[in-house]
Amino acid sequence: MVIVYLIAGLVLLVFGAEILVRGASRLASSLGISPLVIGLTIVAFGTSAPEMAVSIGASWTGQADLALGNVVGSNIFNILLILGLSAIVAPLVVSRQLVRLDVPLMIAASVAVLLMGLDNKISRIDGLILFGTVLAYTFFLIRQSRRESSAVVHEQYDAGYSVRSDTRMQHVRDAVFIVAGLGLLVLGSRWLVDSAVQIAQYLGMTELVIGLTIVAAGTSMPELATSVIASLRGERDIAVGNVVGSNLFNLLAVLGLSSIVAPDGVQVADAALVFDIPVMIGVALICLPIFFTGYLISRTSGVLFLFYYVAYTIYLLMAAQQHENLHTFGTAMVWFVMPATVIMLLTMAWRYQRSRKTPS
Repeated sequence: MVIVYLIAGLVLLVFGAEILVRGASRLASSLGISPLVIGLTIVAFGTSAPEMAVSIGASWTGQADLALGNVVGSNIFNILLILGLSAIVAPLVVSRQLVRLDVPLMIAASVAVLLMGLDNKISRIDGLILFGTVLAYTFFLIRQSRRESSAVVHEQYDAGYSVRSDTRMQHVRDAVFIVAGLGLLVLGSRWLVDSAVQIAQYLGMTELVIGLTIVAAGTSMPELATSVIASLRGERDIAVGNVVGSNLFNLLAVLGLSSIVAPDGVQVADAALVFDIPVMIGVALICLPIFFTGYLISRTSGVLFLFYYVAYTIYLLMAAQQHENLHTFGTAMVWFVMPATVIMLLTMAWRYQRSRKTPS
């Protein structure tokens, strides 16, 4: 039955993501809100509902490692695996707003979580600051989007969705699509996470590793399904905006509310401070040079993201088992793979600058 629930959860996630993307895209078109803002808000926040439920529930019951690991692991999963797969499906054009505003804010929020956790706790005051920030951010995005001319918004819909007249029935139908899609995503994610945790516990994995891997991947399945399907449908602003928006929502809203409802805040383990949160920050930082070189996430970048996620997961599993080759693996990543990545990014940036200077 555990395997049946695992497969059924995956099916519900894919179907729910299709409905959600369809409804959100059409509603955005009819209301004159840009696809990027829809991806950063409605879709991103909706697909992060599983993370919210898992982390708040874990905080309430005192499972701090699971609550924090879910947020940190989900953010790493979102960028490396989801953007990686979406870019392999179809190269993703990145909005300038993401590079100038949203990604820097994601980096700043990641660093803020590290600083707040230096005393081994995200307190209720810290949680209020994080949650207040996400409210201000959402208000700013919606207000900014409403200022755009309808012609600019409609121009962004050239990949399969036509702009329709504004009627109440159409709005209601789109809203039903969104609600139904979110419902299927939450239910599918719950089945997937419950079955995955049972499997992980059977294999003897620790609570922190379960949060960083199985639970993080499970609760991020809605983002994975939504972004990949959005990429296939040509809604690439939603595909990228969903990931960045979900990461911001995880850090500011999920972790913020979890810290508020927890009896004594969310405890931060030393292992998370030393390794997992810095990895999350590094993953957020690597977005800027890749996004900035032509505002494009190429298939090559997608493969690079996937490689790093596989390497990160292998490291976690080896560390959990205290594998004898753990030190060798870590040394190879630090001294060979990471320098090679830096060289590749610098080469990409150099080629992009040369192409801009070369007359067509």
